[in-house]
Amino acid sequence: MTTVSGQGAQPDAPAAEEQMTHREILVVLSGLLAALFTALLSSTIVSTALPTIIADLNGTQTQYAWVITTALLANAASTPIWGKFADLFNKKLLVQLGILVFVIGSVLAGIAHNVPVLLAARVIQGIGMGGLTALVVAIIGSIIPPRQRGRYSGYMGAVMAVAMSGGPVLGGVIVDLLGWRWCFYVCVPIAVVALILLQRTLHVTTVRKENVSIDWFGATLITAAVSVLLVWVSFAGKAGYYEWISVESALYVGAGIVLLVATLIVETKVADPIIPLKIVTERTTGLAIIASVAVGIGLFGATTFLGQYFQTSRAYSPTVAGLLTIPMVAGTLVSSMLSGGLITRFGKWKGFLIGGAILQMVGFGLLGTVDHLTSLTLISVYIAIVGLGTGMLMQNLVLAVQNTVSVRNIGAASSSVAFFRTFGGAIGVSVLGSILASRVATISADGLAKLGVDTSGGGSGGSLDFSQLPEPVAEVIRAAYGDATATLFLVAAAFAVVTLVAVVLIPNQALRTTIDLVEEKSPADRADISS
Repeated sequence: MTTVSGQGAQPDAPAAEEQMTHREILVVLSGLLAALFTALLSSTIVSTALPTIIADLNGTQTQYAWVITTALLANAASTPIWGKFADLFNKKLLVQLGILVFVIGSVLAGIAHNVPVLLAARVIQGIGMGGLTALVVAIIGSIIPPRQRGRYSGYMGAVMAVAMSGGPVLGGVIVDLLGWRWCFYVCVPIAVVALILLQRTLHVTTVRKENVSIDWFGATLITAAVSVLLVWVSFAGKAGYYEWISVESALYVGAGIVLLVATLIVETKVADPIIPLKIVTERTTGLAIIASVAVGIGLFGATTFLGQYFQTSRAYSPTVAGLLTIPMVAGTLVSSMLSGGLITRFGKWKGFLIGGAILQMVGFGLLGTVDHLTSLTLISVYIAIVGLGTGMLMQNLVLAVQNTVSVRNIGAASSSVAFFRTFGGAIGVSVLGSILASRVATISADGLAKLGVDTSGGGSGGSLDFSQLPEPVAEVIRAAYGDATATLFLVAAAFAVVTLVAVVLIPNQALRTTIDLVEEKSPADRADISS
């Protein structure tokens, strides 16, 4: 048994000395990636169905955003807790538990008859997804050396791409043929297959660390802080709520800041902080986190509303809307597999991060020019560019971090990157959803005024069920959604600039060929690639 604080302690030391063969790794990955695929597919199926779901449940644009935000918040908050559990309990059982939690949330979401119940179910789904996010990456990081990990990160990226591409299309077909509730139910049989694969293929020796504690207080504080600020952003400036500059806004912002300060104080005092400051303040990890937050805001925030753009503004069916997102996913698949293979072959990784950030920035910038009449061919090209950039960024940012930490810290470092990326996504969805609602209200008010329709009562949070609107009014609202969506991508492009700056500043360390840091005795092994 090993301790966390012992300098000579090396959890999973036998694995570090006897590295697994390619075939053995693929056998283990089959179960792990099947588990990850289950959750990812279920999530992407829902993305295409959301416009139909919100219309059927009489929801609003703000609630549309919160269906995504609640799952992301629960995902982010639970990810580091699952990581701590991995230091105490069997990782195989934890991964299986994560799948079961996600399935329970999916079933509850399928029977939801109002938005509040749906939001509660999404929280449960997010908790399950947090477990899979933390455990799959941590297990892969503990059995594969960084130099070889690029290839397997490419496999993970490919699975993510297939889930992302198949999900929206399958979701659209299910909505059109069976109804949106089956978008949640369909994950159950897939989850059973993943559980069987894990039971047969995943064999991990549990090396329980001593003196491990879970920072429940810190997790609660940071989740509360972000939630308060997201609630403020979601409702500020909307009719029937409060203005951006008001007593209510001051109270929300003040409470959020106080909670963030309290989080920082707690994290510096506890033995095992939910956010390990010693690790996240290391230069590579810190910059990767900044880049991941920006990636999360742009990726989750902006792309969440692509399906809504195709269905709400362009009046396509859910099935067609899913098909129209394939260029972005194809770009992600190609760049993830290609960059992973090239990194393994040549050992050079930083250029892919910089290239990915540039492509993402350019893609979002081009999408910032779209409106409700933009050629679909152009939109396909633009989102393909975003996909190419995303494929080079997401897994390779984790790779850069894992290359700088020991095996015993891989779980904490990897989950920290995922933690902040997902929180960035939650922030992005909420903020961009609020921007979209405000822009739609402004643009539609102008259009409706030309029709002689009184808009003095507001309406930014009105129903998205266009079947209940007169055709001239529906056309104005559809055009407003199409024209307002461009603003979201311009904001995403600004965050892509932050990503670019962060990845440029990440130290360009050579990828080590061993699993743990302690085996690298030669200074040359850590030499800068550029030298």
